[in-house]
Parts: sequence; structure tokens; C-alpha cells
Amino acid sequence: MLSISACQPSNQSPIKRWQHAVEGAYAADISNDGKLSANSSIHHGLSLWDLENNALLFQWNQQQDNADNLVLAIDIADNNSHVLTASRENFALWNAKTGQSEGYWQVRESSIRDIALANDGRFVLIGKGNGTVVHLTPATGRRLEFLGHQEKINSVDLLPNGRIALSGSNDFVAYLWDTQSGQVIYRFNHPSRVTKVALDAQGRYAFTADSKKHANIWNLKTGKLVSRLQYTNRQEVFSSVQFSPDGTKLLTGAPTRKVSVWDISSGERLESLRVSPRDDIRPAGAVVYSVAFRDNSHILTESSSGYAELWQISN
Repeated sequence: MLSISACQPSNQSPIKRWQHAVEGAYAADISNDGKLSANSSIHHGLSLWDLENNALLFQWNQQQDNADNLVLAIDIADNNSHVLTASRENFALWNAKTGQSEGYWQVRESSIRDIALANDGRFVLIGKGNGTVVHLTPATGRRLEFLGHQEKINSVDLLPNGRIALSGSNDFVAYLWDTQSGQVIYRFNHPSRVTKVALDAQGRYAFTADSKKHANIWNLKTGKLVSRLQYTNRQEVFSSVQFSPDGTKLLTGAPTRKVSVWDISSGERLESLRVSPRDDIRPAGAVVYSVAFRDNSHILTESSSGYAELWQISN
């Protein structure tokens, strides 16, 4: 039996747990309001769930017959209108209200590393292995390529209106940039590869984290550092990030089952927990693909174990 020390996650259990993928998931995303979840798995393909009622809304077919075709990235628009799904070589846009496909695109010249989606499916952001970030307007076919990075892209995000993008790369830099002009608004430097970036949907903050020691929260209005996450480990790696609606807390998920709640103003870790692993996997591991606030005292998680889980946290 493992002992729990003060610096380790609590041993609390979820209030509810729902199985969305029987043999685990390749990717998942929870909507910012915690009402929808989209999953990718080998047996169920792509599925969209109503998390309030744990009801399956739609199942979509995006070919997943080999390693290059596996859907490894999903993003739900902030207003829950559309879902974007991507493999290494192609991406698809789905209407979350009707379940209909609204487009399918193949990517040339390099592979897809990360994706983001604006409200109403108006704009799509694609981060690629060759260092370019593509901002696409599906309705018109307009493409803008952001060429500021020198190495492969690891993470991208987009404000709900699609006008501001954030991208992080192996070149140690995260850029905030204007998607109409391609002009850089802020440059956020790091001492190592930028592995995760995220934007607050209300446009207050940006999050950028590197592969070694720095995970920073920035003021989007001024570009100034708000806080640096305080952790004692040599490093922490983040697989999912979400800002609270009231702008006081940050929620992170990791490839180690770990979920943490942080105070935005100080960077202090307020509490942490570990998501459930699959019963048949040893050692017991799970990547936290997505995290969301249901309200001030409850959070939702989706992980590679195939489980969606509801947790209680302190106010």
C-alpha cells in the first residue's frame, strides 16, 4: 500500500465515473462548460457525449486503420457548436448540433501536431511538424501560414473568435499572434522546448510550459508574467490545461494520471488528485487528455483509460 505524503496527490475517489472507451482512448476533449465530451478510440471510432446525462449523442467515422490515421487530437469549440478531430495526416470538422460532417482535409508537407477550433467552426488552427502553423477559414478556403517558429510545433490554441492564436515550439518560444495579419503580439521565451500552451477563453490569460522547469501564466492585455506554477519536482509535464470561468484558478492534467488545481495569482498548487487507470493495465497509468470546471466545486476529467470522471474540489 502506498503512503500519501503532503506533496503527493490526495487519494480521493471520483463522485462519478463513466466509461466512454472500453479498451482506452487515443484522444479526448471536454467542452469548456463541461457539458460535452468527444473521444477517439479504436473500437468506437469518434463519439460525442452529453456529460450531463452521460448520453451518446453521435458516432462519427474518420478512418483509423493504421498508426498514421489514428485520431490523436480533438477540440470542441467554446460555444459547443462544432468538433474538430485530427490524425497526423488529416482533419475533419463536425457539427455538434446535427452530427453532420462539414469538411475533411488532408495535410501536405509535414504532419499535424496539434489543433484548435474557433466558435461556429469559423476558423481552424493546425500546428505542424515542420514548424508552420496554419490558420484556415473553412467557409472560404482562406489560409494564413504563420512562419515565426524555427522548429516543430508542440501545442496551439485559439481564442473563441479565432482572431488571436498561441503556439509553442521546440525552438524554446511561444508566440501570441494575430491571425488576420500573422503579426506577433507577444513573444514568450523559455529555457527549453515549449510543450504546452493554452488560452483563457475570455481573453485574460495565456499559459505556456516548457519541458524542464517553467510553467507560466501571462496577462494577455500586457504580456507580463502573472505567476509561475510552484512545484518541487524537477519538472512537471502538462497534457491538458483549463482556466476557471471566474479567472482565479487553473486546472492541469498530466501524463501521470495527475490533476492539479492552481491559484492563478500566486502559482500555488491548491490540491491534486489522480484519475482512474484501466483495470487491466499494469503499472497503473493514464494520460489526462482533458480537464474542465463544471462549477466552482466540481471538475471533470477524460483520460486515456477511457473514463470520464467527476470530482469534488475545494472552493
